[in-house]
Amino acid sequence: MASAEAAETARTTGEPPPPALELNSIHLAYGGLVALGTVDLEVRPGVVTGLIGPNGAGKTSLFDVATGLTRPSAGRVLLHGRDITRAGPAKRARLGLGRTFQRLELFRSLTVRENVAVAAEAAHRARFHPQRWQFTESAAPAVVEEQLERVGLLGVASSRVDTLSTGTARLVEVARALGSRPTVLLLDEPASGLDRTESDRLAEVLLALAADGLAVLLVEHDVELVMRVCTQLFVLDRGAMLASGSPGVVRQQSDVREAYLGQMAVS
Repeated sequence: MASAEAAETARTTGEPPPPALELNSIHLAYGGLVALGTVDLEVRPGVVTGLIGPNGAGKTSLFDVATGLTRPSAGRVLLHGRDITRAGPAKRARLGLGRTFQRLELFRSLTVRENVAVAAEAAHRARFHPQRWQFTESAAPAVVEEQLERVGLLGVASSRVDTLSTGTARLVEVARALGSRPTVLLLDEPASGLDRTESDRLAEVLLALAADGLAVLLVEHDVELVMRVCTQLFVLDRGAMLASGSPGVVRQQSDVREAYLGQMAVS
């Protein structure tokens, strides 16, 4: 995995790895309405990067630009240094960009294993062998089991999704996104609807993914979770980048507390 190799090199040399995902001077406007104005953001391998801000700040719009669902009015999107600004969502997924959505988007009548298999098979079918005019032998079953184990879902792999708790279903979404073997994973409010125990479990998964070298971008309103798992934070407010830096630095900024964190105690 490109991100894993970059993260390992960084640990060996002590230098920060190059960004896996870069959003450079992103501007997004709908007529006279500016949704994003000159936003810059980087996501590096081996860490969880947080993107926070009040409702309507532009977080999901930025995700849509990153994944190709929306084309920016100006600016560039780079994946491992490659300009993908004009690439569609399918191509970006093949190049290593994975995503979950704010609302649960699972096949509720299928089992956990079948949901993850959908992503693994779809990703594998793109690997066509032109000389043989056929697809290579499927590696999808092994990928499915790997991701189920990675997220801790082997015990419920045969259960239908519609029988699961919200917290477990959120982890199924993460496992399904991992089924395409991404190097960059964008998570849109994965802790929504989770209780504290489920949120703690999600935190462990996110930290483990980062330890494996994955580049993770997390949009989340659970401030406790964000502060626990994120190495770098970006704060959006009204389509503009309000602040960026380590969680300890960002949480002490008065404008950030006023716009989003409220009167949260500074530790």
